[in-house]
Amino acid sequence: MRGELRPALPSRRQVLLTGAVMAASAVTATQTATGDGYGSGGLGPWRDLDRSISPDEQVRRVVESDGVVMFGDSIAVQDGDTLAWTLAMRTGDALAMHNWSGQPSSAVVDALGRWSREFGLPRRILMATGSNDIFAPPSFGRQVDRAMRIAGWSRTVVWVNVHVDRVKLSPTVREADRRNTAWVNQQLEARVRRFPNLRVVHWAEYLAANPARVRNLRDGVHTSIPQGQIARNRLIVDALAAAKTTPPRPQGR
Repeated sequence: MRGELRPALPSRRQVLLTGAVMAASAVTATQTATGDGYGSGGLGPWRDLDRSISPDEQVRRVVESDGVVMFGDSIAVQDGDTLAWTLAMRTGDALAMHNWSGQPSSAVVDALGRWSREFGLPRRILMATGSNDIFAPPSFGRQVDRAMRIAGWSRTVVWVNVHVDRVKLSPTVREADRRNTAWVNQQLEARVRRFPNLRVVHWAEYLAANPARVRNLRDGVHTSIPQGQIARNRLIVDALAAAKTTPPRPQGR
């Protein structure tokens, strides 16, 4: 069985490094909250940060085999390889990724749209984005709406909600992080009622359910390795496996 699953694993993707190494946080921001309006600071430059993007041939194979495509930020850059292995061993599905450190959900959804036009999309889409939207929370819901329109009603979108509480920053900024995290997650949860093919991975609730689980984060945002990475990836794979066996109902039924 191991030999049969191995081809489903993605080859080592082209990792494009045009600047610094892995961003220190999925949340790329200025360190002050002055003038930002929401208290968490402002989104910093992200286009030169680390990214992990599957080659075109890999994406085509995943779409043709009805695997999973993933779009995310630096948590996804860090955890993507392990997630691909876990998914392949659990369900036999291959994973293609477009993960980019520091990017907001507007850029993530732009990438989803490009892949939809260039390659088409499989029946399951994984969105691991939202942490960088704490700097402008009101815009997040519109990005979820955009993603769902691109996906269409016949595909399941699995979306991981967020937890941001940057432990090295001031109490005032940390309070804003938590408030803005809740704002982002509330918008995502509200879309579940609007889009029956949207399924949320409740990462934030998993962490909140047991105070000891804060050890699953190494900086208040990123997963620790291996404990946090294993825990988050398990939740994601559970949701993807469930989506494989229970596809969305047609609209209006």
